[in-house]
Amino acid sequence: MLTKTCTIQNPSGLHARPATMFVQKATSFSCDVNLIKGTKKVNGKSIMGVMTLAAKKGDEIVLEVNGENEAQALEELGTILEHDKD
Repeated sequence: MLTKTCTIQNPSGLHARPATMFVQKATSFSCDVNLIKGTKKVNGKSIMGVMTLAAKKGDEIVLEVNGENEAQALEELGTILEHDKD
């Protein structure tokens, strides 16, 4: 299992468009993907789960990946979370 703490940079936070991009990329990996904000942990392959985090710019999100291709998933998904534009 690998983890990375990411700070949301998008001015609009992790709203519909970046959340959709994240989930689409997450589902392309066979590993498990979870996002953790505070005490809330959600499935990173679920758009509803990701949206319920209500992550805003500046929020810290822990990205947790476990399984096949986890290093590649951590890098690519972390980039999406830390990207500053839609």
